[in-house]
Amino acid sequence: MAAYDHILVEITDHIGNVMLNRPEKANAFDPEMCDDLLEALRMLAAADQVRVIVITGAGKAFCAGADLGVLGTQGEQLVKAGKDIALTIRTAPKPVLAAVNGAAAGGGANLALACDYRLASDQASIGQVFHKLGLGPDWGGSYFLPRLTGISKALELVWSARMVPAVEAQQLGLFDRVVSSESLGPETTALAKRWAGMAPLAVRKAKAALYLSAHSTLERMLDVEIIDQQELMRSR
Repeated sequence: MAAYDHILVEITDHIGNVMLNRPEKANAFDPEMCDDLLEALRMLAAADQVRVIVITGAGKAFCAGADLGVLGTQGEQLVKAGKDIALTIRTAPKPVLAAVNGAAAGGGANLALACDYRLASDQASIGQVFHKLGLGPDWGGSYFLPRLTGISKALELVWSARMVPAVEAQQLGLFDRVVSSESLGPETTALAKRWAGMAPLAVRKAKAALYLSAHSTLERMLDVEIIDQQELMRSR
């Protein structure tokens, strides 16, 4: 397995664990960290032995978004990296689970929203803080946010640039489940193991079909279901 400078990667029981590892910077993104994360996600997405990918942060934060120390000189590079990372997560043929252990802000918030499911600590928070810097949402925020909250609430969250605490975030659909900080690790592992125990081809097809349905007609999805079920019934 490749060595990374800014993230930690471990594969255990068919689960590929990715930890953002710049705790002294609240796991903020610089170009090197983005490169490491993208390479690791592509590797795990293609690895047959990995059936679920988990993303979390080292220390007290999940991810603070862009590293302000490089934003002024390498901001465009960070924004473009967000496109590649978000698409890699959404097209990965397996579940990608965010274990949000602390603050997820800006691009860090939208890294979490790009994942298929968000399990969060009760100490976590999430926010579209871009307007504090005179910027707009990136890393897919303009796509993910309104699909989870509706347009008017998404606008309020962007315009206010506020950090949303865990309980409210769950109510808004930004977090799928909130647990105590002590149980986040065990709960994440238990959920990932449950998904990893399912038939991989069925899991892959379900993810693809459910995302496809957001832009499809009922008739098209019924046809997709017929094709998928025929293939699954012929498989081992």
